[in-house]
Amino acid sequence: MTDLIAKSTMDRRLASIVSPTIESMGYELVRLRFMGGRRPILQIMADTPENTIEVDDCAKISRAVSALLDVEDPIEGEYSLEVSSPGIDRPLTRLKDFETYAGHDVKLTTAELISGRKNFRGILRGVEENEVLVDIEEGTIGLPFDWLTDAKLVLTDALIAESLKAKKDAGFDPAQFDEIDETEDSEEDEK
Repeated sequence: MTDLIAKSTMDRRLASIVSPTIESMGYELVRLRFMGGRRPILQIMADTPENTIEVDDCAKISRAVSALLDVEDPIEGEYSLEVSSPGIDRPLTRLKDFETYAGHDVKLTTAELISGRKNFRGILRGVEENEVLVDIEEGTIGLPFDWLTDAKLVLTDALIAESLKAKKDAGFDPAQFDEIDETEDSEEDEK
C-alpha cells in the first residue's frame, strides 16, 4: 500500500527525514513536494489529527524542519521551504482521508485509464477494503487506492460550512480578531 503524501523518489526520501520530527511535535504530514527550477521549493502540508492547524503551528514546524534539514543536508544548493495547512479543499493523500471526508465532492485522477478515462469527479462515499468509493454520474464505483495519482476535495458551500463549524467547535472566536477596514480600498477603487 502506497500513499499520495510523497510521489517522487526525492519526495519520499525527504518525507522519511521530516515526518518523524513533524509527528513527534503532534502533527501529521499531509503532503510533501520538492519542485525544482530556478529557485527550488520544498512544500510541506501538515495538519493536526483534529484538522485544526493554525499559522503558529506552521511556523513551529517550519523552524523544526529547517533546523533538521540544515543538519541532514539532503538538498543540494539553495531552496525555499514552505509549510502550510492543507486548506479547505485539501488534497486527500492517506486512505483515512477518504473515510474522514466521505459525503463531500472530490476530484480523483488515476494512473491508468478506467473505462476510457483517468479523471473522476463525484461524491466521496468512503473506503471499502483498499478501494475508494465515489458516486459518479454512471453510479458508484470503487477505485483501488494504489491506482490514484491525485485526489482532492472540491470547494463547495457544504465543505466551507463544515470547516467553519469545526473551527467554531475547536474554540475559534472571530471576535478576537480586528475587523477589516476596507475604506481605503474603496476610495482608491473610485479614483
